[in-house]
Amino acid sequence: MRRGGRGRSARALDARPTPSPSPSLQVYGEDVAILAGDALLAFSFEHIAAATRGVPAERVLAVVAEVARSVGADGLVGGQVVDLKSEGAGESVGLDTLQYIHEHKTAALLEASVVCGALLGGAADADVASLRSYARSIGLAFQVVDDILDITQPSDVLGKTAGKDLATAKTTYPSLLGLDESRAVAARLIADAKGQLARFDPAAAAPLLALADYIGSRDR
Repeated sequence: MRRGGRGRSARALDARPTPSPSPSLQVYGEDVAILAGDALLAFSFEHIAAATRGVPAERVLAVVAEVARSVGADGLVGGQVVDLKSEGAGESVGLDTLQYIHEHKTAALLEASVVCGALLGGAADADVASLRSYARSIGLAFQVVDDILDITQPSDVLGKTAGKDLATAKTTYPSLLGLDESRAVAARLIADAKGQLARFDPAAAAPLLALADYIGSRDR
């Protein structure tokens, strides 16, 4: 979920090298990688429509709409466009733009992941709204932490080239706010996310609470 997205291919939209690159692009080429991504996206809708059993049709349609929104102009694609247009702009990209990018990419995909289960289960509107807010918060926190790790962890721990954001003048939370304030932002987002789960039974919410804690404390 790194900025650079996967709407086309890793190489087409994110040239970040990795210590152990996948051989898929080397073997099949960027053109086939892009087509594979398109096929997988189409398959997601096929799977939702064909494999969801025992659920009212209106709930399945709501999930289709949710997934489509998360990857379309109001989600991943919209965020990716702004991200591409912001490359190399450094600190001229403000906090609002940076948040827009993250919310429409990482956060949008996590939001769909969380909300779709609630929609299929027939959750009340108020419960869906709380889960949506939870997912947005952990999604944004994930990216804030990712920005922090890029300058605090070595490449062998991250599994990708560390320090690339700084080298390519990408705007990040640390570049705008500094490390300490970025950590504080991540902590607030995790606390906000967990607060959205207070309305649910603790046992039922336990996996989502654990996910929030993991995102806030991960080291890679």
